[in-house]
Amino acid sequence: MYIIYRMMEANKEAKFESKGDVLYINGKKVLKGWESFSGMYWFALEKIQEQDSYMGELPDGTDDIAKGDTIWNGLVQGPYGNSFGDFSQAELERMRGKVWKIPQKNLSYSGRRN
Repeated sequence: MYIIYRMMEANKEAKFESKGDVLYINGKKVLKGWESFSGMYWFALEKIQEQDSYMGELPDGTDDIAKGDTIWNGLVQGPYGNSFGDFSQAELERMRGKVWKIPQKNLSYSGRRN
């Protein structure tokens, strides 16, 4: 499994700007967002692709494949700062109860601001 599919730039400055109910990060519109009880945030800025993603092995020994998984590029705010890169939507959705999608109307004030 991989929550952070491919990190490109770690500890980069993230400029948040709200315009009404829309959130922008470094001038790019946030398309979707997720948050967790651990204080992490994932902000999708660009859809990279849809793919079938390997999520691990099931108890019966077969492969667990997430069909039509969306890979996003965006900002991940973790315990050690900001990272920009790609992440899997299917991985986030499989952590039900620990990670949830931020309602669109709440995006404009979500995340940690510098």
